[in-house]
Order: sequence, then structure tokens, then C-alpha cells
Amino acid sequence: MTVTDPIADILTRIRNAVMVRHDAVLVPASKMKLAIAKILKEEGFIADFELLRGKPQRVMKVWLRYMEDGQPAITGLKRVSRPGLRVYVGSSEIPRLYGGMVVSIVSSDQGVITGHQARRQKLGGELLCYIW
Repeated sequence: MTVTDPIADILTRIRNAVMVRHDAVLVPASKMKLAIAKILKEEGFIADFELLRGKPQRVMKVWLRYMEDGQPAITGLKRVSRPGLRVYVGSSEIPRLYGGMVVSIVSSDQGVITGHQARRQKLGGELLCYIW
């Protein structure tokens, strides 16, 4: 089956796994998905991720993170830019949602970075998603 939006696919797989309280989720791997998983780990939304060899495609295993009371670290994911409607923002246009509690992920010419890093480095790019 062909996936037309791989970023929405990883966000949906993580969202569904969190809703049913799974410990880990398997996602087809790509460079963009690895960069997103790296940001999620740095920001504390996931526990870890690992690249596994798979046939015919590599697979990434993402371990989800839960708090001591059982609440998931990820409470929401929202895809902003999509294949049918790309959303590009300048460094001053990157939104700060809920007082900075929401992490935005931006694909810039320096790679995939958070919105905070993009504002600090004065970089714009494609606004991929929000995670809170």
C-alpha cells in the first residue's frame, strides 16, 4: 500500500498507539521520520527509538513515554503542512502556542528542527506539525 503522506502516517501511528497504551510502535523508516523521532526524544515526548533492519524496507521502533500516573507524555499531535496544502513560514511567523508548551517542528534548509530553534537561528521553512 502506498502512503501519500508519510509524516501524517507516523503521527497517526503514534497517536493510535498512545490511545491504546502500547509500549512501542513500529513505523517504516525514512530520513525525515528519523529526524522527527530525534526531536520527539530530545523534547521528552518519547522514551527512545531504534532503527531495525526489515525486508523490503527498514523499520523504526519507537518506545512511547508515560508519566508515573500512567498519563502519556504526548497528549496531542497535529499535522499542519500536507501534500495538498504546504504551509511555509518565516522565522518571525512561527507560532507560539499555549505559551510555548506546544512544540512545532519545522523543515528548514538546515534540517528538521523545532520552532524554537528556528526562531533563535532566524530560519523559516515548512511547518510540519505541532506536538503537545
